[in-house]
Amino acid sequence: MSTRTPTAKRRAARPSASSAAAVAIETARPDRKQAILLAAEKLFAQHGYHAVTIRQIAEEAGVPLALVGYYHGQKHELFHAIFEHWAHSIEARLAGLAAVNLDPDDARTLPRIIEAFIAPVLALRASSEGEYYALLVARELANTTEEADRVLRAYFDPLAEAFIDALHLVLPHATRGEVAWGYQFALGALMNHLNSSRIARLSRGENTPGDPAMAPMLVNFIVGGLRHALPRPKSAKSPQKKAPLRREKP
Repeated sequence: MSTRTPTAKRRAARPSASSAAAVAIETARPDRKQAILLAAEKLFAQHGYHAVTIRQIAEEAGVPLALVGYYHGQKHELFHAIFEHWAHSIEARLAGLAAVNLDPDDARTLPRIIEAFIAPVLALRASSEGEYYALLVARELANTTEEADRVLRAYFDPLAEAFIDALHLVLPHATRGEVAWGYQFALGALMNHLNSSRIARLSRGENTPGDPAMAPMLVNFIVGGLRHALPRPKSAKSPQKKAPLRREKP
């Protein structure tokens, strides 16, 4: 039989005084919601989603533990909120794609599609405000976790479909399945460029991870790979030139 008094039970059922006070203060401190989001983004990018605790996020943000759940709910909801916050970056990539004239007969069309695909991401990686988000995308979305799959379906699958559609227009001789593989290979090159710290070691200090100056090389690499992996079929037979008639000497 419990020895706790009804008063003690009522106290246990209530949130702690510190938690209640922290929540009440938030009317005057809306900036903390953003601080929590940025802290989670940074820690997830550095250590991975499953290696980070809510307490660590609260400490990084400099807020009471209760506020993380108050603003963002459970951990997976906070993870999802980061990508919702950066949804405009996906819209920028789609806008860049929409600006491309999808002329399959113009040799410049394919490079322009790839530029629209990678340029906004490289700009994020090079910026102080977008660096951790770009790293988070490269690190976490390559993993086959429930959290990553939810984000991919909600935000990145529509983006992928749009770029695969565009690529298929300029590579009409390939099947959609082949173009989808090409997209995945291009994505792999981009993600590795964003996240590989190994490049500094392999280049003996000459290169830095995510260097935006390497964007033209990355574009050429992806374009060259697509063109060589999915070459246009050669025409059946080109008409043979007739040999010039020789005039016989009288």
